[in-house]
Amino acid sequence: MYEYISGKLASLTAATAVVDCGGVGYLLEITLNTYSAIQDKPEVKLWVHEVIREDAHILCGFYTQKEREMFRMLLGVNGVGAATARMMLSSLSVEELTNAIAAQDVKLVQRVKGIGAKTAQRIVLELQDKVGGVASAVAASPVLSQHKDEALSALVMLGFPKSAADKVLQGLDNSLSVEGLIKEALKRL
Repeated sequence: MYEYISGKLASLTAATAVVDCGGVGYLLEITLNTYSAIQDKPEVKLWVHEVIREDAHILCGFYTQKEREMFRMLLGVNGVGAATARMMLSSLSVEELTNAIAAQDVKLVQRVKGIGAKTAQRIVLELQDKVGGVASAVAASPVLSQHKDEALSALVMLGFPKSAADKVLQGLDNSLSVEGLIKEALKRL
């Protein structure tokens, strides 16, 4: 699992960035918001989420941890894949998407290309309780978010569904260690 990749920006398009890290070029799929943030920078640090499919291993890169966290929350919604989540975060900023979900603005979410009425409703319904707490927790403390990320990864490796594990972890005390989060989550799963 990759946390972030930093290095020289070797090439950049609106959809991808190649980061040269120690002589190895990592191809990362990015959002338009990340593209805008890094287009004039010679050196970058991108927060990474690895998408593993049967036919490919894809690295998605994000300029901020908040954007990556929103991407991960979107992936937890049934019917939303990596391409759709990237499209949403290219069309709307994290703040706009968070506000739309919190305000139950299904029409704004539905304006994103490829999002139908049912998917928009599902996104708003499933993420409404999560968006405020997760966005502020990530902004306030990267360590707390990292603990929950590590605990989530461990639970998924143990065979628990990502969405169920994530839901349980969101309800736990932020001051717990990674081990504490895992133990408490195992009791509730």
